[in-house]
Parts: sequence; C-alpha cells; structure tokens
Amino acid sequence: VYNAIQAQFGSLTVSQYNEFSRVWWVVLQSDPRFRQNPDDLTRLYTRSSQGNMVPLSAVVTTRWVSGPDMLTHFNGFPAAKVNGNAAAGFSSGQAIAAMEAVAAELLPAGYTFAWSGLAFEEKKAGGTSAVAFIFGLIIVFLVLSAQYESWTLPGTVMMAVPFGVLGALTANWLRGLENDVYFQIGLLVLIGLGAKNAILRVSFAVELRKQGRSIIEATIEAGEQRLRPIIMTSLAFAFGVMPLAIAMGAGANARHSIGTGIIGGMIGETTLAMLYVPLLFYLFDRMREYFEARKNKAAAGGTGHTGHDAREGDAAGNQEAV
Repeated sequence: VYNAIQAQFGSLTVSQYNEFSRVWWVVLQSDPRFRQNPDDLTRLYTRSSQGNMVPLSAVVTTRWVSGPDMLTHFNGFPAAKVNGNAAAGFSSGQAIAAMEAVAAELLPAGYTFAWSGLAFEEKKAGGTSAVAFIFGLIIVFLVLSAQYESWTLPGTVMMAVPFGVLGALTANWLRGLENDVYFQIGLLVLIGLGAKNAILRVSFAVELRKQGRSIIEATIEAGEQRLRPIIMTSLAFAFGVMPLAIAMGAGANARHSIGTGIIGGMIGETTLAMLYVPLLFYLFDRMREYFEARKNKAAAGGTGHTGHDAREGDAAGNQEAV
C-alpha cells in the first residue's frame, strides 16, 4: 500500500538508461490531474500476496484532520527553520551574531541552534582570510629572502605592507563600507603592491651598496631615483581600479569593497611608506652589518686560537725530538 501511494502520489525512480552520451533516470509518477484529491487514492490498485490486484479502497479510508504540512528535522532532531536577512547598514556577520545572542538568551533548556546554508559556510570560513593573509606575508618574505640572500633586507620590504593596510582601512571607514570578504581579498592584493613599491627602492639601494656607497648615501639616492616610478605606477594602478570603486548595478557592493580598499592602500603605501621605507632600509642594513661584523669577529677569534694550539703542539714535538 505504501509503495503504491509513494509511486503514484510522490515519485519513484525505477530505472535508468543511456542516450545522447548522458544517463537518464526513469521516474514513475501519476499525472497531476490524477493525484489532486484524497479520493484519488481509491483508484489505485496494489498486488496481494496471492498475486491478485486489490483496490486500495478496500483497505484505505480517507478523512480530513488538522496537522502540520511538513515536520522539519535537522541533524536528526525535530527543528524549526528560521530564515533572516541583515537590515540595511549591517553585515551578515553582525546579523549572525545578533541571532546567536537572541537564541542564547531566549531558548529554553534542552534547545539549541545550528546554522545551515550560506550562514554555515560563512561561519566555517570565518577565520580563513586571516590565515590566507598571514601565509601571503610568509611567502613574500621567503621569496625576497631568496632574492636578496638575506634575512634582514626583506624586513624592509615587508614593513611597507602595514602602511597599505592602514590606508585601506581608513578609506573603507571613510566611505562607510564593511570589512567583508571582498575587502579582505583587496588586502591580499596590497601585499604584492606594497612589496613592489618597496622593492623598487630596496633593490636599487642594494646595488648602490655593492658599488661601495655608504648606507646613508645609498638610502638617499635610492629614494630620489625611485620616487617618480613609484608615484607613476601607484597612480596608474589606483586609476585602473577606480571603476570598481564607483561601480553600479548588480554586485556593486563587492566591487566597492575591493576598489576602495586597494585605492586607499595604494595612497598609504605611496605616502607613508615613501617616508618610512628608506629609514627602515637604513636601520635593517645597519643591523645586517652589525651581525656580519660580530660573525666575522667570532670566526677570526676561533681561527687564531686554533693556530696558537697548533704552534704549541709543534714546539712540544720539537722538544721531544731534541
């Protein structure tokens, strides 16, 4: 009886076949006009244990009762489904936090809540942006360390990134935008852009140092020679993402977050970083020279001690020979 009702009033997959390079499912179901009323059940037949066809009207009666249209379950428990959207001016993260606060305050003992759909994915991926940002910094630092063959000079380049982040946060705040996932994607872009501007100065200063210039001379000349290229490339990129910052239509909010953050970050990296990166290069290069001097001094001291021991050994051998 149950199988007959399911196949006719619901649906039942009975077979499949291949055609046009695709797999097609055969689903059994009555035509809509034959499954509109409860009385349609009396028109169905099912097979008895003796193999005879028995009408359902002989074993089924119908009556109207009050009951829910659907019993909702979630994770195996009876549940009530609640859908909501954030109000104007609030992010989805704030809406999720507000609903969690209300649920924790009002739900009686024995009741709890869980997220599904987009809210579940947002909660699950909430901390991945920070992890991606940290790994981006690590990768850039390792690449620069291999390029300069130094652990201190890449620190100069990486110190330009906080200025870009500060500029992006300031621009986002002034425009009243939220710190959403699109803005965080823009922060990842700023890691490469900030490193690029700093590399223009640092790489030129390193070349000047190899030519015998002093630290202060290399720092000043690198800042002067690389001022124009940095300003030109920064302005070109900022104007290039300007259409994102002023976009309209579907998906405009996502473009606003990316474009505004990148433009603000480029302004921060072009102004503040331009002042502080030469100073940081001077400090880090002095630090590198200090550590190299200590290393060379320690190596020289160890070599002299070994030579003294060897001379003493030779003298003792000569005395024994005599």
